[in-house]
Amino acid sequence: MAAHVANKKNQLEVYMLVLDPLVCQSINETHCNRRYFPEPKLPDNVISTTDAKSALLGADYCLLAVPVQFCSSFLEGIVDYVDPGLPFISLSKGLELNTLRMMSQIIPRALKNPRQPFIALSGPSFAPELMNKLPTAMVVASKDKKLAIAVQQLLASSHLRISTSSDVTGVEIAGAIKNVLAIAAGIVDGMNLGNNSMAALVVQGWTEIR
Repeated sequence: MAAHVANKKNQLEVYMLVLDPLVCQSINETHCNRRYFPEPKLPDNVISTTDAKSALLGADYCLLAVPVQFCSSFLEGIVDYVDPGLPFISLSKGLELNTLRMMSQIIPRALKNPRQPFIALSGPSFAPELMNKLPTAMVVASKDKKLAIAVQQLLASSHLRISTSSDVTGVEIAGAIKNVLAIAAGIVDGMNLGNNSMAALVVQGWTEIR
């Protein structure tokens, strides 16, 4: 997503906060994340850093892509550098173990700010395909309609269609549950059970989700 925003807004500096110094060095020197995405190259205006303060200082948005189970501890570690008005766009999907909290609950709790602006970004998408500019559709959900539209305008492009929603809870829950269906679909495909089985799985799965 950082590459997508950087490609669309080449006048912006997009800071990518990473924990591994070697990954950080690789991104800044070769414009590649050699560990996870060796191809394609990241735009020149993507700047990697391990310093949360420099990454967040003056930021317009924070796109959060930390796995749900580690978000609380991660956010508690950067809380001192987060502006109370900084919108968090969550790419993380799922529920926190034990508490069953959603990201819309985890973020304000960890940052000790119940009014921290929040947007859920969800949809069936794979990072390599988005980086290769293949057609993709996603949804942004926020209780703040103006904020949802602003994020839609930030992310939408000729190959990425962004819809908006005010149903934050619905988008978060559906984004987590559909992964179960996606895994089952992969099993059907891997076992060569055919299109009929796949269609039946999708229909039954969405019926149960609804």
